[in-house]
Amino acid sequence: GPPAAAAAAGAGLMESDEYESLPSGVALGTHMVAGAVAGIMEHTVMYPVDSVKTRMQSLQPDPGAQYRSVYEALKKMVLTEGFWRPLRGINVTMLGAGPAHALYFACYEKMKKSLSDIFQPGGNSHLANGIAGSVATLLHDAVMNPAEAVVKQRLQMFNSPYTSVLGCVRTVHRTEGFGAFYRSYTTQLTMNVPFQAIHFITYELMQEHLNPHRHYNPQSHIVAGAVAGAVAAAATTPLDVCKTLLNTQENTALSSLKIRGHLSGMANAFSTVYQLGGVPGFFKGVQARVIYQMPSTAIAWSVYEFFKYFLTKHALEKK
Repeated sequence: GPPAAAAAAGAGLMESDEYESLPSGVALGTHMVAGAVAGIMEHTVMYPVDSVKTRMQSLQPDPGAQYRSVYEALKKMVLTEGFWRPLRGINVTMLGAGPAHALYFACYEKMKKSLSDIFQPGGNSHLANGIAGSVATLLHDAVMNPAEAVVKQRLQMFNSPYTSVLGCVRTVHRTEGFGAFYRSYTTQLTMNVPFQAIHFITYELMQEHLNPHRHYNPQSHIVAGAVAGAVAAAATTPLDVCKTLLNTQENTALSSLKIRGHLSGMANAFSTVYQLGGVPGFFKGVQARVIYQMPSTAIAWSVYEFFKYFLTKHALEKK
């Protein structure tokens, strides 16, 4: 019946009864376009805060890069390193974000629907949402990891030796080999799979309360997105600190522990973070991370739901 059709269409784009009896929900291409736009918006709008987070997670920051708050960090970066400094690396992020998010949302919606039909026919299964989010993350990170992890984070660091995306790619490839671009892929997944599972389950839970009929409802998408982002971000900060260390291979921190060569693997990263910062070390940058994640997840969901609704409505009107 209509409730099952509404549930199947994911985040229900149903406004009136004629929409509720939609046979099969939303076209795959629609999810991909909506997802790509959402991904690019999410990453570009909040990019300066992401640059700050990368630096605030530094375990032994340069005296010139010690910040008390996100605002202070941004102000200091602009004043001492130039107006555009917080945006360095944004181009590589935009290149990766479009295709990565297109795959991610398309995979999430497809799996969520198939699994929900198995676990809880006609209903909304949290287990299905969690699994779909996790599998979508495998695809997303395969595209985003080299761009975002390796190139972007190195360009964001204080006194970064790299000035351009291409220069960074060439140098890393020459000095550390192709494997360097995927060195943190498994770590990225160790962090992103729990992050996305918490994020999707929280989002869908919030939608159940704020928007039980799953209409297109911008306020509910923004609030649910922000809460889901904050909860998932805070919960996975320790993993993120380890991931940043593996991506940036922070020299001063590693040499102070007399670590030679490249640090690899989550277990090594965990013990290094603990040796350098104790338990509080695992929560470095948590403020920047939550401040970054709340609006960016809110932007991603509201842009995504809007485009999904808009494109579906457009397709129906054409018929």
